[in-house]
Amino acid sequence: METVDFIHMADGTREEYEFIARCEEGRDAGLAATVLGMLANLAGSTFGYKVDRLTHSLQSATLALRDGADEEQVVCALLHDIGDDFAPHNHGQFAAAILRPYVSDENHWVVAHHGVFQGYYYFHHYDGDRHARDKFKDNPYYDACVRFCERWDQRAFDPDYDTLPLETFEPMVRRLFAEPKQKFV
Repeated sequence: METVDFIHMADGTREEYEFIARCEEGRDAGLAATVLGMLANLAGSTFGYKVDRLTHSLQSATLALRDGADEEQVVCALLHDIGDDFAPHNHGQFAAAILRPYVSDENHWVVAHHGVFQGYYYFHHYDGDRHARDKFKDNPYYDACVRFCERWDQRAFDPDYDTLPLETFEPMVRRLFAEPKQKFV
């Protein structure tokens, strides 16, 4: 069988879906390379900051690693802004959607909401509410997101910081994307 016979999913047989599952094996391994490519594409554009977005991402991950974060948190720090080019107004949700099957509920929530939490440091300069994050005060992951932004995100714009290279984090990314923690989320 090179392709299934059905044209409507409801008409598929168990044999056909088992065939599809075999065809999809290894797809997750390619995802790591895709995500690393998305990350590399952040190089060059600064949007006025002192470092480009790739350096910011690497610096966030470096700060997390040096702060004793676990590997999943380090990868989340590395990838939290990969949605900048594709979804500039909801980049956190974009990155979180990619990470969702591979990370804990807490890390997913932190990446998804880091944008509004990061706003604590600058929304007021645009006449916005720097305390917008407080609407999530009762969420069990609130403090984790505050820590993420305070320790690893808002501090990661220093051109003189000893930022680790992408090669340091690449094996971590490959391990994370090797096998989803949950499927069909």
